[in-house]
Amino acid sequence: MNFEERLARLERIASELESDEVELSRALALFEEGVEHLRLASAELADAEAKLEQLVERADGTLGVIDIDDE
Repeated sequence: MNFEERLARLERIASELESDEVELSRALALFEEGVEHLRLASAELADAEAKLEQLVERADGTLGVIDIDDE
């Protein structure tokens, strides 16, 4: 499952959890699934940020290392 699919699944989970008709056992299972998707999506996002910090192409075509927190 890719990042976008994880986000879409998290949205569906949140929507179902907001329902007044979800049983406690189902809500607990959805919550656990959501936490796992959130953990994996966060890790994927951190990896992408690390790659951005490592290498960026400048407007003049040269490559350089930057820290996105400095931007």
